[in-house]
Amino acid sequence: MRLYYKLMLLRFLACILFLQLIFLQSCKSDEPLLDNNDPQPSVDFIKAMDMSLLPEIRQSNAIVKNHNGEEEDMLITAANHGMNTIRLRLWKNPLSNTSGFTKVRALSDEIHSLGLNVLLSVHYSDTWADPGHQHTPALWQNADYETLKDSVFNYTKRIINNIKPDFIQIGNEINSGFLHPLGHINQLNQMKGLLEEGIRAVRDTNEQTKIILHFAGHENANSFFSQLDALDFDIIGLSYYPRWHGRSLSDLDTSIDRLETNYDKKVLLVETAYPFTLEWYDQTNNIIGSENQILSQFEPTPQGQKSYFSQIKSIMKASEDRIGFISWGSEWIAFKGETATDGSPYENQAFWDFNHQALPVFQVFE
Repeated sequence: MRLYYKLMLLRFLACILFLQLIFLQSCKSDEPLLDNNDPQPSVDFIKAMDMSLLPEIRQSNAIVKNHNGEEEDMLITAANHGMNTIRLRLWKNPLSNTSGFTKVRALSDEIHSLGLNVLLSVHYSDTWADPGHQHTPALWQNADYETLKDSVFNYTKRIINNIKPDFIQIGNEINSGFLHPLGHINQLNQMKGLLEEGIRAVRDTNEQTKIILHFAGHENANSFFSQLDALDFDIIGLSYYPRWHGRSLSDLDTSIDRLETNYDKKVLLVETAYPFTLEWYDQTNNIIGSENQILSQFEPTPQGQKSYFSQIKSIMKASEDRIGFISWGSEWIAFKGETATDGSPYENQAFWDFNHQALPVFQVFE
């Protein structure tokens, strides 16, 4: 009898163990699996760079090196130094296919495969969009307002379904509106209606994707966003370049304070840049070429560039509503060669020097 009870006890314990295993397995199966094509986990603080020209640089076969002088792909160097997000621009139907849908989707998939987030700047144009240029794509130019709204909705929905960005800008530097003339800010209700269609497409397709509205500069940002406060977006995006937006980081800080006070939104610095030299490598005129275009406290040297971005990082970490910063043009080395007159106007603001070796500024992102 004693042996019988021992056997019964062993069977009972085995049954309990089996049920525990079943329970643990069922809990495990309820956990969502991370698909590299789905939006990546959110980050507390965005440390990012725009790498829109990376496909062209790769195609040129330019040799790019890390800090150790070893050949290394730009994207890998960025990931190795703490970048957690990569920003890309998207043009509707560009003539050269630069920043076209297919290339951007492929690069976004690669970025996601590395565990990084994708921030997509949708220009709603076939070419550059900024405060002075907001050209409606050629295929949409004869559309009336209602048709244009449908086009914005369907195009944005296609972007979310296929490229799957973690963050999306509805327009780029939309100080004057976008999709001119129908979406000009002088026709504010129409501008807002077009923005609403882009926002609605995102919300209907993937609620996890964060929506950014992007203003160039900071001095007039408060009045600009007061006109759009009723729209359903998540993040106020700003550009800051000393040449165009004032040579005072204190003023930038104050403007962001005002935005934080007046609007229930996060603030992200989506574009900024600084030179590591005032010299040039190719024969293309550079955007920055003199000391009166930069900040006096940061010399145009590799260390000065690093110090500038370190200060930017400090400003954007000053409160929990400030969620990060993004360098622009940092990949735009003179990849067409030293005699090119159509090369890089940003070569001296890149994160790689004229020998295409990574600069100390990367340490700020670690």
